[in-house]
Amino acid sequence: MTTHPIILTINPGSTSTKIAVFKGDKCFFEKTIRHTKEELEPFADISEQFAFRKEVILKTLKDAGIDIQSINIIIGRGGLVKPIPSGVYAVNEALKKDLRKGIMGKHASNLGGLIADDIAQSLNDVKAYIADPVVVDEMSEIAHISGHPLFKRISIFHALNQKAVARLYAESQHIPYEQLNLIIAHMGGGISVGAHRKGKVIDVNNTLDGEGAFSPERSGTLPAGQLVDMCFCGKYSRNEVYRMIVGQGGVIAHLGSNDTKAIIEKAKQGDSECRLIMDALCYNVAKQIGSMAAVLEGDINAIILTGGIAYSDYVCDYIKKMVSFIAPVIIYPGEDEMQALAANGLLVWENKITPHIYK
Repeated sequence: MTTHPIILTINPGSTSTKIAVFKGDKCFFEKTIRHTKEELEPFADISEQFAFRKEVILKTLKDAGIDIQSINIIIGRGGLVKPIPSGVYAVNEALKKDLRKGIMGKHASNLGGLIADDIAQSLNDVKAYIADPVVVDEMSEIAHISGHPLFKRISIFHALNQKAVARLYAESQHIPYEQLNLIIAHMGGGISVGAHRKGKVIDVNNTLDGEGAFSPERSGTLPAGQLVDMCFCGKYSRNEVYRMIVGQGGVIAHLGSNDTKAIIEKAKQGDSECRLIMDALCYNVAKQIGSMAAVLEGDINAIILTGGIAYSDYVCDYIKKMVSFIAPVIIYPGEDEMQALAANGLLVWENKITPHIYK
């Protein structure tokens, strides 16, 4: 077995496809391939973009002088499949069927496993995997219960990055992740706050469409009565209301921009409206952390702040002030999804974990 395997990681987004190639845990090639509106316009459905994106990936690798035959393992971003436990999953027929169908929704990430498998099939003895998709569900039974039997709390969150930084912290403490209790707040375009108990995320907000702290692009939890009134006032379509919650909610709804870096700078320079909205975002994240402290019954090793917004001292200092009495606050800024995917692939290659079988 190769000591340092060559790992190809694939992460399709709505208007781009990110790829990276690693030798062991070291990245030696990374590229974000941008897709223009004109390129994507002919495709009526995301699934129809499969061949186009695959060919672009292969061409990019060829142009970079990377021999596709040198690759030992391929791991793609997991898509909106059915709720599953955390981990690495071998791409099989059942998984491909659900990725094509998009049983939890249509998203470009559904193509990650499909493209990975198709490329792997053309190579000798190369296997394809996905890791920690956003639909990872390890929530306790009680955490799924909402205030009405027609509504169920759903686990959709930044599982890939939350799990990656949890393991980074565990390694830094020389303690297995499975022996730690952590609260992890991922702060990016969406914000998720998860309670990690002994290796499982037993509670977390549905980051996608309407729970928890508001974010640069999402409204988070809204006053239910007011939302019902707005839905039935006759002024807005279903799609318009949904866009208020996802895509055009949160900071962008308040300030007309989702550029948190620029907004924070304005706040520092005395813009009172920018300061109020960013402070409110921080305040709501801290409240979510407090609620997860209750879930973990106060037994918490650390609180971790991660995601792109965690680069901001303004945001992290505000949240620290509110929650540092609970546990030490650790910061892992950014979201290196490609590194996280490669790390999962390497664990499989080194037989340190056994891939799950999707059924």
